[in-house]
Amino acid sequence: MQVINMNITHVIKLLGFFSLGILMSFSLNTWAGSVAGAAPDFTLKSNQGKNMRLEDLRGEVVMLNFWASWCAPCRQEMPLMNDIYEEYKDLGFTILAVNVDEDSADADRFLTAVPVDFPVLYDNQSKVSEMYEVDAMPTTVLIDRDGNKRFHHRGYKPGYEDEYAKQVKALIRE
Repeated sequence: MQVINMNITHVIKLLGFFSLGILMSFSLNTWAGSVAGAAPDFTLKSNQGKNMRLEDLRGEVVMLNFWASWCAPCRQEMPLMNDIYEEYKDLGFTILAVNVDEDSADADRFLTAVPVDFPVLYDNQSKVSEMYEVDAMPTTVLIDRDGNKRFHHRGYKPGYEDEYAKQVKALIRE
């Protein structure tokens, strides 16, 4: 009987590892699509020294970008997002870059090497990341002027910035 229990235990462990592998490979793939529903409100400390609340940006198109200092695609994407910010910021658009590092100093070092003009928020305990079901780095969520989630992008590949710009333009025009 003990041999059977060990075999069952072994099978369960293998199935768990197999499932984990599938989930990990899925999370490494990129995905973009439309989403619906109200964007969960939150307040986080910013690199500008003050707390920022999403609800206070109602009336603007908001791009939430979840990123980490260890994320190579984030390093590649960040300057391109800054270009989008500069192009559309005067039309009612902003970006909130939500850093998920446990230590804000890691994010600050990253920003020294890759500076941006938009606010960076610190989600050290990943509470906001969990609210937005972030499972890939970077993850980008576009929110319309009414506070509704409209687009969700998992990961980053060169060229995604063109899709971001199209979606931002469409939301600004609404």
